[in-house]
Amino acid sequence: MRPSLIPLTLALLLATAPVSRAADATTNSTSVTDRKFTYVLVHGAWGGGWAFREVERMLRADGHTVYRPTLTGQGEKVHLASLLTTNIDLNLHITDVENVIRWDNLSNVVLVGHSYGGMVVTGVADRVPDRIKHVIYLDAIVPEDGESVNKAIGNANRDTTNAFLIPPWIKGNEPIPHDVPHPARTFSQPISLKNQAAAQKIPTTYILTVDKGREPQQDTFFKSYERAKARGWTTEIMEGDHNVESSKPKELVELLENAPLESNSQKSKEGRRTRRRPTM
Repeated sequence: MRPSLIPLTLALLLATAPVSRAADATTNSTSVTDRKFTYVLVHGAWGGGWAFREVERMLRADGHTVYRPTLTGQGEKVHLASLLTTNIDLNLHITDVENVIRWDNLSNVVLVGHSYGGMVVTGVADRVPDRIKHVIYLDAIVPEDGESVNKAIGNANRDTTNAFLIPPWIKGNEPIPHDVPHPARTFSQPISLKNQAAAQKIPTTYILTVDKGREPQQDTFFKSYERAKARGWTTEIMEGDHNVESSKPKELVELLENAPLESNSQKSKEGRRTRRRPTM
């Protein structure tokens, strides 16, 4: 290089180096931001948003935004049960969660439904598919259009003549927070899905929790797990009881955080797989 050009070359190198570093910093910042999500956690029957309090704490500690709405007549909204009685149905519970998303203007939502909450998130994803980034079914019901909870889980003869379903573990004298009677119409009302062409394009993960020493086929939600596999969703088998949000929150949070990151791999059939989690 000619001596006269050396100062000019050095000046150009010094001028462009900060730009390159700034670009790298921007890229890294974007990458980190892309890994932070907005979770909407939907509880199961008899429960409340309180059931996911520890999961919320862990997700927030990792930088995520979290909502854990309580369905009408459940949890801290139990006082509404006596006022609305038989008017609480599946459609109302779907609207409960849909309105959280609409009124808080949420987008790119990671929508999680536990147990009965699978019915609710199915309806929500059908109503606002453009706002959902990923759906996660946690040991949850996966209904077909026109199915009720009772039909989806193979209990079509369940007695729902009373206004509320009261399981034997509810004694009525438990300390708060605790499970409460569940509105019976939410189990008997069929789900109505109108926008499945869009909803079925949302990347989806199914997590089946199986008690230690039992086979997946023995699980109450195995039918829904099989439906998930048939639809080409990513499926996970996690060792644990039905309420891993309480018994194994750390392991659950790991799954909840990883699921949206695998959205891109779900765009091809090869990217979808079943994985069985080892014993913790």
